[in-house]
Amino acid sequence: MTAPNTNVTNQLTGSRTDWHTHDRFGLFIHWGLYAIPARGEWLRKQEKISDAQYQVYFDEFNPTRYDPRTWASLAKRAGQKYAVLTARHHEGFCLFDSKLTDFKATNTPAGRDLVREYLDAFREEGLKVGLYNSLLDWHHPDYPIDRLHPLRDSGVTRDDTYDFSRYVDYLHGLVRELLTNYGKIDILWLDFSYDDMTGEAWRAQELVNMIRSLQPDIIINNRLTTGHTNLKTGLQMGDFSTPEQIIPSSGMVDAQGNPLPWEACITINESWGYSSGDHNCKNPTDIIHMLVECVSKNGNLLLNVGPDPKGEIPDEHVDILEQVGRWMRKNSESIYGCGSSDLPKPEWGRYTQNGNILYAHILDKPMGPISLNGLGGRVRKARLLSNGTELAISKPWNAADCVDNAFFYLPGNRMPDPIDTVVMLELIGDSA
Repeated sequence: MTAPNTNVTNQLTGSRTDWHTHDRFGLFIHWGLYAIPARGEWLRKQEKISDAQYQVYFDEFNPTRYDPRTWASLAKRAGQKYAVLTARHHEGFCLFDSKLTDFKATNTPAGRDLVREYLDAFREEGLKVGLYNSLLDWHHPDYPIDRLHPLRDSGVTRDDTYDFSRYVDYLHGLVRELLTNYGKIDILWLDFSYDDMTGEAWRAQELVNMIRSLQPDIIINNRLTTGHTNLKTGLQMGDFSTPEQIIPSSGMVDAQGNPLPWEACITINESWGYSSGDHNCKNPTDIIHMLVECVSKNGNLLLNVGPDPKGEIPDEHVDILEQVGRWMRKNSESIYGCGSSDLPKPEWGRYTQNGNILYAHILDKPMGPISLNGLGGRVRKARLLSNGTELAISKPWNAADCVDNAFFYLPGNRMPDPIDTVVMLELIGDSA
């Protein structure tokens, strides 16, 4: 057995992604004007809302309880190491003080550069910071009225002044502002390509060259050339893949079978943006299991919340993140810096690994002792990760013929943590 691929690199990424593949757990934040109607971030498209109808939300946008320091503190307590905020979603509204548009937060009753405040707060907590910028823009007059546009069935057509190249110039200009005016940005999350709106339609190579010239260490997701549902394309351009609302069955690899950096973006309920009627939240156990599954396949989990119109993360989301954080405080060593193991998935749970330390995540306690298939004579010591309790490696009398396996019993023959009992196994013969 060899050491895991915890620092996944390839010719596209070099060492830029090392911190990302180490930190493993991040917070996605979808927030914009769509928080006010509270029916999700795609409501303009779904309900075919015109600019004039949408203007009411711009005119009243005033998140008086917005304090990103509370967001950052929550993320840190949850064990998340980085965050990504929607600086501008498909609606075209900028949470930052762009010089290229009037459709921005500083022109609303909020009167504040909300992106700057977010960046300052998360950096103060020692967290990496990312910004999301949509490739689409349903507000801009030079964006085409296509099958996704809110005006697609309105009868509105563009006049002779329509020029898509002007829109692409605008898109590049917004990216330049975000990467010039706000200090070091760790992640740029671009969303998303579709139909013929992909790759060079966005002048993608020119855009990436500009991004790299402004911030050489930034990492970029893969959606300049990839849609939000694709699990096969890999990294045509960018540093990491972004499966959405799904965890790949065996991680993500390139055409040669080499592991690629990837990050599953998943909502805490069923919605990205704030939706007042959506209380179908994943419980803390589900989220911890998703995180462990991602890491066991060399991936990350980017867990989304949608703040409300006043700027607060919903209480039920806060409670869930707090509970995840309690597990992480005792078990984060099995997440940070870890990746997959070459051992097959055990029946009782999953493995994560960092060098010669193998972490057994026991999710379902079997009858009798825990069997470590293929590790007979390979385990130097075993400890409960949460408190350091020693677990003796021994051969049960009724498993004498299982010579290739190692065994241990949990204290009292029960799971100390019913969510995920993690056992740290120091292996003989492996190295980082």
